[in-house]
Formats: sequence, structure tokens, C-alpha cells
Amino acid sequence: MISEFIRYLTSERRFSQHTVRAYETDLEQYASFLQVLVPGSSLEAPPPQALRTWIVTLAQEGLSNRSINRKIAALKAFYKFLHMQAYTTSNPALQLGALKLKKKLPVFLKEKELLNLLDNHAFEDTFEGWRDKLVLELLYGTGIRLAELLSLRDEAVDLYNNTISVWGKGNKERTIPFPKNLRQVIEQYRRHRATRVTPHNNTLLLVTASGKACYPMLVYRLVSKYLRTYTHADRYSPHVMRHTFATHLLNKGADLKAIKDLLGHESLATTQLYTHHSLTKLQEVFKQAHPRA
Repeated sequence: MISEFIRYLTSERRFSQHTVRAYETDLEQYASFLQVLVPGSSLEAPPPQALRTWIVTLAQEGLSNRSINRKIAALKAFYKFLHMQAYTTSNPALQLGALKLKKKLPVFLKEKELLNLLDNHAFEDTFEGWRDKLVLELLYGTGIRLAELLSLRDEAVDLYNNTISVWGKGNKERTIPFPKNLRQVIEQYRRHRATRVTPHNNTLLLVTASGKACYPMLVYRLVSKYLRTYTHADRYSPHVMRHTFATHLLNKGADLKAIKDLLGHESLATTQLYTHHSLTKLQEVFKQAHPRA
């Protein structure tokens, strides 16, 4: 049943590889737990309270609420699929609710530090140098997710209109404008790629020096390497660049709904997390400028 569900997520729902792997791992762990709880029990008809018992056990083992919520999401999606396919007469995960999470403010980089990196770092005039610069410029210039970056196709880059088209969460496509300077970076990267690399996949924009598709750890490493040299933050990752993109737009007066659409958020509430940083900045300006502050 799990393998059939995974095929459904991959072929029909087109979930990201990362989510599919995570859900598969979660369900295999759950299946193992069931056999320990009640040997011989089936996934289609789990013992009463088995799902809640597993959730409680995970919490007692010290797993974070965020990680547990992902496992709950896997269970709900799995049993919804089984019920939809008539493998079960009821959905035992229907009453499972997500655990409360502490709201963490997004980590972002200071504008001056990041622009110093992008404008003043001497990237090598090589394939790798232009690729690294392109990765950083794309992440900060468009706010796209790591998965969207890695799956970005050559044909999705419109140099005439300075836009890219990406497939985001929920298999939804959105078009994002990019800064004018990115056009030159893309052209230089493509020039070096054409003379140095034979891509294994001719549709992807970003590839490794051996022509294979870029992978998450490669991007994590290069982002961390450059950011640590020029910036100071609690974390260094591609997602921090996404947070920085949104925060800097908001600080410059961009409309919250426009930022929501650029980021591909489903809910405006998700985007509103960035308003805290803007409020903090406004308070600092007020204290510095108002005679009675």
C-alpha cells in the first residue's frame, strides 16, 4: 500500500522528491510501530487509537512538534488516499490534528552585507564561478525555493522580459521578475557552460561541472561558503536567502500581497511573518528621528 501511495504522490500529485522521500520514511516507521504495538495488524485497518498512540510515543521520545506534524501530514494524506481508492471504509486519520508550533521569526541577512558579497566579491571567470554567482543572484533576486531553483528549466528563463517561470508547491506555476543585472549573469554562465560542460539533462539551467543536475547539498555548501565570508547570521542556507528577499522587499515598501504572490505562498498569514522585522525597523527609525522618541 505504501509503494502504491508513493507512486500516486510522484506521478499524479507531482510532489517534490524531498516530500515523497520524507512521507515514505514516515509511513515505514509507522508500519513498523504497528507491528510492535499489535503484531499482524494491517495498515488498512489499524487498531483503535493506534495512530494517536504513535503520535504520543514520538512526543515522549523527544521528537519536535514540527517533525511530528510532518508525520501527521503523511498519515492524513495516506489514509485519505486509501479511502479515496476504497481500500478502507473509513479514514482513521480524519480526527488527527496538528500540534501547536512556536512561531519562529525568519532569519534574514543585512542588505549592506549581502550587496557587498554580490557586488564586490571577485567570482572566478570560470564555469563554476559564474554558476555560483548565478545561484546566489537567483536566490536573492527572485526568492525562489531550493527545489524550484534545482528544477528551473532553461526554457523557463525569459531574457526578453526578465522573468522566470517556476513550478512551486501544489504543482502551481508562477512567473517571477528578476533584476536586470541577472541577465548578464545568466548569459555569461550559459557561455561558459556551452564551452565547458555537456549537460546530461539538456532542459535544466543549473548543472554541475560534470554535466549532471545540481543537487541540494551542492547549493547548501556554496551558499554557506560565500555567506559566511561576508555576512553575520544565525543560519546560512538557501532558505535564508528567500527570507532575505521577502524582508528587503517589505522594508522598501512592497505590498504584502505582491510579496505573497512572488513567494508562492498559499496564505497571506505565512507572508505576514515578515512584517515583524519591518515593524522593528520602523521602531528604530522612529526612535532615531522623532524628537520625543
